[in-house]
Amino acid sequence: MREGYDLNYKYGVIVLAAGRGSRMNSDIPKQYMDIDGFPVLYYSLKVFNDYPAVKNIVIATSPDDVDMVKEDIVERYGIGKVTDVVAGGAERYDSVYNAMKHFSDIDYIMVHDGARPCINTDILDRLCESVVKDKASVPAVPSKDTVRLADREGYVTMTPDRSTVWNIQTPQVFEYEGIYKAYNDYYREVKTGNMTDVHITDDAMMWERFDDRKIRLVMGDYDNIKITTPGDMEFVRNTIDKAAYK
Repeated sequence: MREGYDLNYKYGVIVLAAGRGSRMNSDIPKQYMDIDGFPVLYYSLKVFNDYPAVKNIVIATSPDDVDMVKEDIVERYGIGKVTDVVAGGAERYDSVYNAMKHFSDIDYIMVHDGARPCINTDILDRLCESVVKDKASVPAVPSKDTVRLADREGYVTMTPDRSTVWNIQTPQVFEYEGIYKAYNDYYREVKTGNMTDVHITDDAMMWERFDDRKIRLVMGDYDNIKITTPGDMEFVRNTIDKAAYK
């Protein structure tokens, strides 16, 4: 962390590791695939575990993988800040909500994709500085490509100004009370049948739906990719500073 950074704030971290990675053409979920002798999931866990402001980490994984993650990753590699490994849900937001219930006495919470191993402390520093002021901060990088919006038949409807288009990354960081309330509000609406018009794909969308405070975009890193295809694995092998994790 940057010298002089305020350590009075406590952060919890949710690491999502329940995906199956169908586009990887592998029987092994991408978060458990090997990079230089370590599973993909290890790399982000190590960064969060070593970050001073992080109080504890909760991993959400497939129900069948809970014991494996505890024994073969958390215990094997000494990730001491992991306090719980919980079963994920049917959707990403279900997994986040299941994990979010396992925190107490924290000010802010980070939600990170377990298949995004190239996270670094510079990103975390920027997010922590921002979220204290803005209460919701998300890492992103300016789009390198021109983006076009299309209708369901594939015809272009508009071309956004590329200078306003950003590619969103994780960890997304929020005031804990605010995002927890947003999730509770969401599930209350689901139960009452009022939540039928919005498909929630990340935590920022949950905040946008239920909290009127704006989300701050914070500069991420173009190397902070989410592994989705076999080519992404090769990129990470060539990019990640393996020596920093030994």
